[in-house]
Amino acid sequence: MKLISIILVIRVLCIGNSFSWDAVEQELVPLCDAKNVQVEIHNLYYGGCSLEQHAMFLFKDTAAYSHRVCTNACPRVVKDTISLRQALQDGAYDFISLQQASHDSGIRSSYEPWLSLLIDSVRAYQPRACVYWMQTWAYSRDAKHPAYPRYHNNQAQMWDSIVACTPKNLPVIPCGKAIQLARQTKLGDTLCRDGYHLNYSYGRYTAACVWYEILTGKDVRCNRYKNAQMTCQQRKIVQKAAHKAVHND
Repeated sequence: MKLISIILVIRVLCIGNSFSWDAVEQELVPLCDAKNVQVEIHNLYYGGCSLEQHAMFLFKDTAAYSHRVCTNACPRVVKDTISLRQALQDGAYDFISLQQASHDSGIRSSYEPWLSLLIDSVRAYQPRACVYWMQTWAYSRDAKHPAYPRYHNNQAQMWDSIVACTPKNLPVIPCGKAIQLARQTKLGDTLCRDGYHLNYSYGRYTAACVWYEILTGKDVRCNRYKNAQMTCQQRKIVQKAAHKAVHND
């Protein structure tokens, strides 16, 4: 009898902004490649997009998003602009992530009613998908972001606010927690490239490690992949931080 192998592809939709760009577009596919995990990542990018803006784009069916697709065969392709409604109707997804704009991530009043409306809409279009919350990270201590004064230019205050606002009704992709844990290592507060976006070496890698564990259920500490800009020691440090964030170890 001839055996036919079936390759299962994990299909993901990120309803995001530049923070999902950091988290999934550079390092997630190589991590999956290293363990022969087949993925298809669809990132809907609109810079600085808040929950309220995502909801408005959905209800008006606005083709506002840069549609970035990352697969094992082709790491990153930018397609034509697309609406959220079009994306939600484009086949079945296994995972769908929502997130708040970084500047609003610790402001509780910015979440509702927009988050509930988005969750209901996403589930109506994709009833079989697992809907997740991607937790964003606090800014670097010396960040110059114009919204940082909302948190008194204080990283600890911003992080505490993000934790307090993290939704309780969705499973969490704890990228923010992993970044904060990595900052407590010898790497220090060096994971961002401009005070809020992650650097192209171990910063983005840390967030991708969190995603890798959530999507695959595999221990990222057993994954040997690292990008050329990282050292083996940096890989071990941030993998440990990501694993601890996911499992509360």
